[in-house]
Amino acid sequence: MSTDAFAASIGKGAALTRTRLPAALRIGLIFGVVETITPVIGWAIGLAASRFVSEWDHWIAFFLLAGLGAHMMWEGFKPADDSAKRDEPRKSSFWMLVATAFATSIDAMAIGVTLAFAKVNIVVAALSIGVATTVMVTAGIMLGRAIGALIGKRAEMLGGLVLIAIGAAILYEHLFVQVG
Repeated sequence: MSTDAFAASIGKGAALTRTRLPAALRIGLIFGVVETITPVIGWAIGLAASRFVSEWDHWIAFFLLAGLGAHMMWEGFKPADDSAKRDEPRKSSFWMLVATAFATSIDAMAIGVTLAFAKVNIVVAALSIGVATTVMVTAGIMLGRAIGALIGKRAEMLGGLVLIAIGAAILYEHLFVQVG
């Protein structure tokens, strides 16, 4: 489940030029906390809303990721004179990070619904998912930073395309790929 967050973090890291490990870890923790909470929410929803969640999760994820990706691409087209903003994630970008983390964890919420029917310790499962996501996102930010240093301002546009592609892949998987 953490692979979507990893891919998104590479795009985010590519848009930042001088992110240090503490900032990458902060972003990783934001994603990790959200990814820990969403399966618990899904688990709590259980039977009552499982049909709704499984029928709409892909659409919600697609629109959130496409919107965030379009925003990143828009930022990528802005003049380069605001590049000082790219050095470290701004405090005002906290909600953008939370929105991205939530969009990439919609599937974790749907998985949480299915975990309600299995004999799984939800606390252990959610914490495992959260720790894995924190590590993968932190690594993705640092990897993306290296990529961003190579390709410059276009990295933000690439990151936006990655988010849109993740959303499209989630939508495609749910609409056209039959499990079973």
